[in-house]
Amino acid sequence: MVLVGEVGEGLLAELGRSGNVSVARAPEAAEQDGAQPRLAWQAGALAMREAAGRQSAYVIVPDDPLADVAAAWRAMWDVASGPGGVAAFEQHAADTLAAWRAKRFELPDYYLVVAAAQGDGMGQDLYLGPLRAGRPRRVVVAGAGDGSGQAGRVLDALRSLEHGPWWPPLDELIDAARRFYAGGLTETQAAPASAG
Repeated sequence: MVLVGEVGEGLLAELGRSGNVSVARAPEAAEQDGAQPRLAWQAGALAMREAAGRQSAYVIVPDDPLADVAAAWRAMWDVASGPGGVAAFEQHAADTLAAWRAKRFELPDYYLVVAAAQGDGMGQDLYLGPLRAGRPRRVVVAGAGDGSGQAGRVLDALRSLEHGPWWPPLDELIDAARRFYAGGLTETQAAPASAG
């Protein structure tokens, strides 16, 4: 499961102390002169490979292969970004789709979204918008807030996960994100064609 949103190291440490939960991270990248920073899909893919080898009932991964796409999708809705916001989204989507098509990563079983304690910090959100419209049971809000009780809310969300159809192909999810209006209700917008 990929944990996204307001996720801090304290929350991850607390979750890792639970007997049936482990936290899998991407190995640290070697710092070399001239080395390119990892793309989000690369860190997410490495973390998910690490998670695949764990024996815990629940494996939490705070590195998401779609993080760059999600950030670009959110920025695209900022009027100040202008047409550059759309171009950035398309570039991140193309890079991530190429890696997915090359079988460098798969989508996680679930996305657990930790929302901000106050305000509308998650207003334009790829996870709660187009991804949740595509597969409502695969994207779960793991509780809002921070501090004491946050880990308990995430653990409650883990225990309440429902089974549902697997993700449609990533290219269909990205295409749905292109047509998804960020200000609309998830339940009223079209899901990818192969939604079941």
